Amino acid sequence: MAIFNKKTKEAAAGTAVKKIKKEITKIPSRESAAPTKERFAFSHVLLRPRVTEKATAEAMKNTYIFDVDPRSNKEEIRQAVLQLYGVRPVKVHTMVLPAKKVLSRGKRGVKAGGKKAVIYLKEGDSIEFV
Repeated sequence: MAIFNKKTKEAAAGTAVKKIKKEITKIPSRESAAPTKERFAFSHVLLRPRVTEKATAEAMKNTYIFDVDPRSNKEEIRQAVLQLYGVRPVKVHTMVLPAKKVLSRGKRGVKAGGKKAVIYLKEGDSIEFV
């Protein structure tokens, strides 16, 4: 075991601080990492189509229902449908689904909430789910 004197401890501490300062300067700023309108991908907005009896019946009337990211707005949803499926929605309705307390097999739990969007298409347009 080596015995350090006061000068070597201070020198070692100084080099550690210099290394940390170098690493901090290498981290990119948030401003440069922010996506621009041209590079913004809408694949994260539409999470999944809702596959229920009611949603399937609505699909026959050119109305499609999707689970969407809770932070997304109607304009982002409209652009995501246009980019991913190549159809322009006539109108978009959104609704926030609250979390619900449930009891299953004698245990308490919480059914996750979220956000869903109802997308209306014009006559003749359709979305294919494969």
